[in-house]
Amino acid sequence: MNLDKETIKKDFKRKLISMFSEDINEAPLLHKYLVFGSLIKEYCAENWMKTNKEYRKNYEKQVYYFSMEFLIGRLLKSNLINLGIEKECEEALKELGIDMNELEEAEKDAGLGNGGLGRLAACFLDSMASLEIPGHGCGIRYKYGLFEQKIVDGYQVEIPDNWLVKGNVWETRKDNKAVIVKFYGKIISYMNNGRLNFKHEGYNAVKAIPYDTPIIGYKNKTVNTLRLWSAETVEKDKDLDFNFFKSGNYSKAVEHKSAVESISQVLYPDDSHIEGKILRLKQQYFFVSAGIQSIIRSYKKLNKPIRELYKYIAIHINDTHPSLAVPELMRILMDEHELNWDEAWEITTKTISYTNHTIMAEALEKWPEDIFKKLLPRIYMIIEEINRRFIGEILLKYKNDPNKVKDMSILSNGKVRMANLAIVGSYSVNGVARLHTEILKKRELNDFYQMFPHKFNNKTNGITHRRWLIQANPELARCISKTIGDEWIKTPEKLIKLLKYSKDKSVQEEIYNIKRDNKIKFANEIKKQYKINVDPASIFDVQVKRLHAYKRQVLNLFNIMHMYNRLKENPNIDIIPRTFVFGAKASPNYYLAKEVIKLINTVANKINNDKDINDKIKIVFLENYRVSLAEKIIPCADISEQISTASKEASGTGNMKFMMNGAVTVATLDGANVEIRNKVGDNNIIIFGMTAEEVMNYEMNGGYFSRDIYNSDSRIHNVIDKMMNGYFGVPSSEFRNIYNNLIERNDEYFVLKDFDSYVQAQEKVDNLYRQKSKWQEMCITNIAHSGVFSSDNTISRYANEIWNIKNKK
Repeated sequence: MNLDKETIKKDFKRKLISMFSEDINEAPLLHKYLVFGSLIKEYCAENWMKTNKEYRKNYEKQVYYFSMEFLIGRLLKSNLINLGIEKECEEALKELGIDMNELEEAEKDAGLGNGGLGRLAACFLDSMASLEIPGHGCGIRYKYGLFEQKIVDGYQVEIPDNWLVKGNVWETRKDNKAVIVKFYGKIISYMNNGRLNFKHEGYNAVKAIPYDTPIIGYKNKTVNTLRLWSAETVEKDKDLDFNFFKSGNYSKAVEHKSAVESISQVLYPDDSHIEGKILRLKQQYFFVSAGIQSIIRSYKKLNKPIRELYKYIAIHINDTHPSLAVPELMRILMDEHELNWDEAWEITTKTISYTNHTIMAEALEKWPEDIFKKLLPRIYMIIEEINRRFIGEILLKYKNDPNKVKDMSILSNGKVRMANLAIVGSYSVNGVARLHTEILKKRELNDFYQMFPHKFNNKTNGITHRRWLIQANPELARCISKTIGDEWIKTPEKLIKLLKYSKDKSVQEEIYNIKRDNKIKFANEIKKQYKINVDPASIFDVQVKRLHAYKRQVLNLFNIMHMYNRLKENPNIDIIPRTFVFGAKASPNYYLAKEVIKLINTVANKINNDKDINDKIKIVFLENYRVSLAEKIIPCADISEQISTASKEASGTGNMKFMMNGAVTVATLDGANVEIRNKVGDNNIIIFGMTAEEVMNYEMNGGYFSRDIYNSDSRIHNVIDKMMNGYFGVPSSEFRNIYNNLIERNDEYFVLKDFDSYVQAQEKVDNLYRQKSKWQEMCITNIAHSGVFSSDNTISRYANEIWNIKNKK
């Protein structure tokens, strides 16, 4: 995009006056941000319009990526980078007396996701636009994100994440694109011209209003769309029941409006009670129905036969949350377009593809049938018929084997099994790392793999190097371009050219200095926010991710406690100082995880204030971990902790972000860690712990007794006893769940089993870090091999091998 700074300055002043009637000297920071963001959106608007026109005119096949989460973070800087006007804008603002960094900090992180699932979806949208693939996102416009995390006296406290309180400059409300989504009611069947038809009566209608956000491709003219749906009442005169209002019953007066709007109110409402389950199911059907209705409406404008839908439309469901796309597309094709079952089923199963993101059985969604059939009566009828026909196929293939029916049925024990529905109703089922996919095929989904081997494939996750290197670590990006040229920016695999400089002393020194400067900057932020002095020369050892027992933050902490015990015995032990950084949110009703947060902060409080250990260990728990915070900590990391129990992590993407920024990975052979190890080699990653096969063998055959390790390993015994005996200044009851999980319930995720191996891995870190040149060689080797984990590569494979869309690049 060709823009000079004078034009930008002129446009900014004009827009500031038109939006707020203010000049630069009197405008508050928020107004400056809103004006600047609005201006950048204006600069991409023409290409956004042209992109949509081109898609309609050329009948290009388009993919719609359905996901409950799109963790897009902040958009200002990434949009400037993708438009290619970052430098001009920074100079223009500087001449106007405005600091670009302050504007960036004024932007709230979008509260549209929680973790890897949502961040992956965001990376995929970025890559689709940058590769000029006609691809759009479809999700929910949550008024509140998961929650904003505060740490009070070491405990997690959840407060509303009201990210929209000051508006969202990037979105455009599209009232003319609204659709109606129907809940409850009853289904009437009737005959018409010899055809059985179905009519939905007495339903509760909810209006779905789309809000569109431009997804700007990198230095091209492609601007795709993220469409997020918001729930509103259909009849605005019902927003306020005036009779209740007059009588002073104000809550009853707005009850209907509140009930409807709750659908798009909060990401992942608590589903430990029946109301929460209903709300979650409502959310899933709401955005799926709205999205597919919108797709069909747009498709009809192409004047193409409905029977050819799959030739022009691909619908991809990101995990099981959007599995209702299968029966919803069937409903529309049969009830609104009068196709028969076989015609509708052929189209549906040629249109929908599915990504599985989990190995863990408890994460495979199941909904109670009694809730389902009442809330979504027509959808339930269709699922019943899908299941009836599928059972017929099972019995035919497996010769009336009732066990196969029991294991594979979509409806079972009063539950609707969403993963089974997604597999049966799609033409492609992919895992997100080679190990993950093989476990699905051989164990978790083996019955389905035996029946549909042609559906199963692997697409290892990826990350966008534009966000996680160019944006998050600009000095490192400049260093790389200076060393190997800038081809890697558009072709990230070209980062491999950096490998021949891994032993180059001048390159090693420059990359070392960039990391040091990043660490100094972040150490200053830690000092400012947490009043903790950390040494930038220490090893920054980082574990930031969603908090779950299988991700084993406890294993990391137990090693820290062990190191502390050693230092208390002998403060002069030669240990390179470490700054251990944690960041994680625990789901509000996940009490074990919240207990782990309390333990981390309790241990941190004691160690950080113990002068006897000469500041050799510091622990920092980063409050309210989010994308913008990740962009600051990842470029600082020396160590990337990827220590999940082997066979439990589907893929991971944090591991890729850290390696791309020159961190060395301490890892189990789990998820994509296996593929990282295969790329960088054993000398450039630190592997520990049991293999997936060993873990699964214990799970199937038994033979592991955590109490035996507790009794025989004095290090573990000491650590756990001090956790429980008040040594850290809190009652033993505080950490009873952790103790029970590890000892009484036999340590489901093998924390104690892997402890010794993990301690050895950390000692290896200490030894290698002392060898500065060797360490820098490892860092550069990781950066060089990270290009293959760009989401551009992943999305190219999705497009070519699943969606049958050829990217233009």
